Amino acid sequence: MRALYFDGRSAQGREVELLQQGGELLARGDGDATQAVVARWPLARVRWPERTRHGQRLVRLPDGGELHVADGAAFDAWRTAHGHREGWVVRVQQHWRATLAAAAGLVVLLVAGYLWGVPVAARAVVALLPAAVDAAVGRAALESIEERWLRPSRLPPARQAELQRQLAAALQALGATDRHAAPVAWTLQLRAGGEMLGANAFALPGGTIVVTDELVELLEGQPATLLSVLGHEWGHLRHRHGMRAVAQASLLALATSLMLGDVSSVIAGIPAMVGQLGYSRDAEREADAEAVRVLRAAGLSPAAMVVLFERLQARRNAKASGSSSLPLALASHPLDDERIAYFRAAAAAR
Repeated sequence: MRALYFDGRSAQGREVELLQQGGELLARGDGDATQAVVARWPLARVRWPERTRHGQRLVRLPDGGELHVADGAAFDAWRTAHGHREGWVVRVQQHWRATLAAAAGLVVLLVAGYLWGVPVAARAVVALLPAAVDAAVGRAALESIEERWLRPSRLPPARQAELQRQLAAALQALGATDRHAAPVAWTLQLRAGGEMLGANAFALPGGTIVVTDELVELLEGQPATLLSVLGHEWGHLRHRHGMRAVAQASLLALATSLMLGDVSSVIAGIPAMVGQLGYSRDAEREADAEAVRVLRAAGLSPAAMVVLFERLQARRNAKASGSSSLPLALASHPLDDERIAYFRAAAAAR
């Protein structure tokens, strides 16, 4: 077998003839009348190339040298004639049906990892984190949000205290019916959301529920609906959705970086962002279920939550913002119609 030999010390290649003999690979001077052996290597230490359909073959030598063989098909036949047998991996790689099956299996594995693997791993990670970590993350998040968007509440202290009492009473009633549920520490903070946040509510790791003045004003005269919103945010705290979101986003970012490489932080972040929105929608559904439990414990109908979506939709229509037209893949909450149907079904099932 003819090859081009590079000794690893010089860029100049030398034409040689290869032979396998007595457990060694020999390289003889090609065209040399003396046919002197130029070099020899133990066969066990030679790194042989895998068979491919096209291209030359490159043999790695134990002393740092290389052998280049231009005729790949002839090299493969020569190796086979000397008793070489390909492994099953190489044989599978040359079979298009096996390659297609492997690609399909990879897709199934990725989907399963997204649907079940990442959430399960995130839950396991969060379960190991002490409550002090949640509190620290929540404090940092609240400080950042307050600095950029929130302002002190304009609501009278008596009104704020009334909201605190309503949620506390509902949760006390819920605890009386569900004695196995672990208590969840929480505090209610009222803030003015301004133009940026408007009518809004959110829960932060560590137990802080933030409700804007604008949301309280939007739901004026609908105490049951306001309680359902507070119960929803309490549900986020109960399931530690904030910390789970951090863990899931980190795991997704790691997975996409490993798959895509360090090509672009923006491109690698897109799958993680869209995937995290999907997890966020699942968290919202869990929190909606907790809102139903809180309302029922307070003796109220889950249908009260429907008023929130109706008033938000009316406000969007008045402003013609079109914010409800976002596709589901780019929305962190389930569609309003889906949530309305859920709360109406919960009310009917009572």
